[in-house]
Amino acid sequence: MPTVDSHCHASLAWFQPVESLVHEMDQNGVEHAILIQIRGQYDNSYQADCVQRFPGRFSNVVGVDWERPDAIERLERLVEHGAAGVRLRPTSRAAGGDPLAFWRACERLGIAVSCLGGSAEFASDEFAQLIASLPKLPIVIEHLAGIGFRSGGGNADPLERLLALARYPNVYVKVPGLGEFCERAMPVREPFMFVEPVPPLLPRFCDAFGASRLMWGSDYPPVAGREGYRNALRLAMAQFEDKSASQREAIFGGTALRVFTRRA
Repeated sequence: MPTVDSHCHASLAWFQPVESLVHEMDQNGVEHAILIQIRGQYDNSYQADCVQRFPGRFSNVVGVDWERPDAIERLERLVEHGAAGVRLRPTSRAAGGDPLAFWRACERLGIAVSCLGGSAEFASDEFAQLIASLPKLPIVIEHLAGIGFRSGGGNADPLERLLALARYPNVYVKVPGLGEFCERAMPVREPFMFVEPVPPLLPRFCDAFGASRLMWGSDYPPVAGREGYRNALRLAMAQFEDKSASQREAIFGGTALRVFTRRA
């Protein structure tokens, strides 16, 4: 099973061009990656070009301005040209009679939603109701459900509500490198550069969701400002050393490949 990065960015407008990502992937044995459109960018031509220039290396998760009256038509055209998913916030709601019209279009088109938000948004009743109303739509919660940005990670109640989302079989979670939720040790030490003990968040999400609904994502290139690509991969892998080979293959490859493949 190839190693797959489920969450990385490539852009000429922000962050880094795709060549820098390909270098990191090649240096660390990552065969495939899911390109996630940056926030606020609805021109998906660069990501589509990356997919074409590097055959087999990338899948494309696009951005669409869902508030536009022609948003669904735009999404349909992107899917026709190979988009495997679209990025939305948990609070994205359309005007008009059906606030979930855009989400329902994703379900109909057989693509996944990569969902960016804070822990409070993901823990809300409104988000749970959205999930329940779209049982055939894979919804992939980014950044360990927002805990990585310390937006409620220290509060036990949101964490328990986030773990409880495992009751919905169409919900998946991206597990990041430890730098998203661990404090860096000062002075820096090697080979483990974080203050210990490490919060047991990755094992808890694995216990709740199972390996088949977790997928590792580096958050490249922002991860370069934390522990770096190599450490984001190897230290996350170490958190799952006690799991079976098939479970590790799911977390670090199989789940992302399965979810970000368009369903007919």
